Amino acid sequence: MALFLSLLLIFMFPSSNAQGPPSPGYYPSSKVGSIGFNQGFRNLWGPQHQNMDQGSLTIWLDRNSGSGYKSLDAYQSGYFGAAVKVQSGYTAGVITSFYLSNNEAHPGNHDEIDIEFLGTTPDKPYVLQTNVYIKGSGDGNIIGREMKFHLWFDPTQNFHNYAILWNPNEIIFFVDDVPIRRYPRKIDATFPLRPMWVYGSIWDASSWATEDGKYKADYRYEPFIGRYNNFKLGGCRADGPASCRPPSGSPVGSSGLSSQQYAAMEWVQRNYKVYDYCHDPRRDHNLIPEC
Repeated sequence: MALFLSLLLIFMFPSSNAQGPPSPGYYPSSKVGSIGFNQGFRNLWGPQHQNMDQGSLTIWLDRNSGSGYKSLDAYQSGYFGAAVKVQSGYTAGVITSFYLSNNEAHPGNHDEIDIEFLGTTPDKPYVLQTNVYIKGSGDGNIIGREMKFHLWFDPTQNFHNYAILWNPNEIIFFVDDVPIRRYPRKIDATFPLRPMWVYGSIWDASSWATEDGKYKADYRYEPFIGRYNNFKLGGCRADGPASCRPPSGSPVGSSGLSSQQYAAMEWVQRNYKVYDYCHDPRRDHNLIPEC
């Protein structure tokens, strides 16, 4: 019986997963210095639901409001990151996010690069959604490019670093310096090229966030809290010199990943990817030619 239980535990919790992904061998977060929130950001909405304490930003959602913040500058490329800790317990319908967008400059025709924690029920893990929008969703034909992951750790227990690297050649999403997704520029029509600001927010997306809207935000559990620190804005500002070069996401040059980084990314996608828009038979693949 003991042998059976041991084998069952090994099957349920393989040792490679327990240890986390293989080392990426390169740590782009170490190339970009951290800044305080007020050095690079300001409140955008819900100021009464936002608080700074010893360098850590807390934002929260209750039945009255959520909250969001925005970078002081627009960027044309760069490495953008923050350490985030999300709330445990019942968080269905609630999204805690860190993203790039130019929605305010191009309403209905905007670009966006998202990292979103999709709230959940206590018996299920958080979903980390990555997404890319190009030239808008105002025409009624929303074309998202979602790739969703579970994580190899509990994001409610500690702060972990999440980052977006965006340059003219590619977008790379990082979790604790491990690349989890690379979105290359294949054609201009499927790649965001206009300047964007950096945002963070917590808000109610009950209509779709948790299992396609099956579970809604339940304000008996309010407030819902998101915590952020270790902000990084290593970018080329939109009004900066043309000679500016954004930080690299890898040791191999201005684009692409090293073989060690690819191995780490493949491990994550093999073990923790739970949705890929390119492999969704319900999608109209004429609208996502990069697939």
